[in-house]
Amino acid sequence: MAHTSAPHILVVDDDPAMRALMGEYLEENELRVSTAASGAEMARVLQDQIIDLVILDLRLSGEDGMQLARELRATTKIPVIIVTGKRDEADRVMGLEIAADDYMTKPFSNRELLARIRAVLRRCQASSEAPAPGRPSQRRAYRFAGWELNLLARRLTAPQGHRVELSNGEFNLLLALCEAPQRALTRDQLLELSRLHGAEVYDRSIDVQILRLRRKIEVDASAPQFIRTERGVGYLFDAQVEALN
Repeated sequence: MAHTSAPHILVVDDDPAMRALMGEYLEENELRVSTAASGAEMARVLQDQIIDLVILDLRLSGEDGMQLARELRATTKIPVIIVTGKRDEADRVMGLEIAADDYMTKPFSNRELLARIRAVLRRCQASSEAPAPGRPSQRRAYRFAGWELNLLARRLTAPQGHRVELSNGEFNLLLALCEAPQRALTRDQLLELSRLHGAEVYDRSIDVQILRLRRKIEVDASAPQFIRTERGVGYLFDAQVEALN
């Protein structure tokens, strides 16, 4: 299984052999892969997982793949590579007109597919690192050291791929830390930031919440690598955090 920090690719194709072939090859090349055979399955995966790129075959049985591509582009910022048949020039033109990030024509080699995926991911990463001024984007997730904090599903996934259960207070506290990495935050600041996201800390101290969170994400809670104590100040989240829009 690929590391949780590896890009997560969704392959949408109604041919089970194609799904299996692409999925196996991409996983061998250190990508995480989910698959879907229909628009409904695609929607379920997108609701449940943080996807970095969608490979969408426009010729799905009984469905308008182009309409699915339009809806995907209208509702998300996830990059899309569309897949068309050899003679479907009109599909290629329409796909590019709706701002698909790339297209591929069947048959194609797995090496070409991997190269195009990597190229699109590089372009999108460069674009996300320089957002247009005055246009804040909604975060989908934060990633740090292989961990993934899914803001849509309110889910924390460990580097090994399993889900780690968090209380509302723990989730919002980790969210506050991810939003301010490498910054020393006082206990009052953490209390305020966590409450801003809708969770009540009740009468529990921030120190107790921090201890519980450390037990879930640190290798050794008594010698934390991520949530460091800043004496006389509060706490600092010592991690390189990637924000996914």
